[in-house]
Amino acid sequence: MSHPPIDQQITFLYTRDLAETARFYEDVLGLPLALDQGSCRIYRVSAGGYVGFCRREEAPERPAGVIVTLVTQEVDAWYRRLTGLGVAFEKPPSVNPAYNIYHCFLRDPNGYLIEIQRFLDPDWDTTGLAR
Repeated sequence: MSHPPIDQQITFLYTRDLAETARFYEDVLGLPLALDQGSCRIYRVSAGGYVGFCRREEAPERPAGVIVTLVTQEVDAWYRRLTGLGVAFEKPPSVNPAYNIYHCFLRDPNGYLIEIQRFLDPDWDTTGLAR
């Protein structure tokens, strides 16, 4: 049995400081703003993938258990670009043999963990990746 199509995906996260979050995602990461809803801002990550941030007083001060993973073939280029902008990384690029990936970690101004990774597994679905 097939299901109806899913056209896009958005993950919403809470923030206490929407202005600082916007500065990071727009000016540092360079993600395009897809929609400004006032208390929420939605950013395009890829063709059909988005991340949104909504201002909420109850946003966690140090979020745990959430990883925003950005998949790219250019992990090292992202690392060089972001370190050049003064971004501190928690873990520089390296191979993770347990998951067969090449990745690095940093945190956004809210404390959300951001992983920039490349799948080394040839079975990974690359149909959605720009080439």
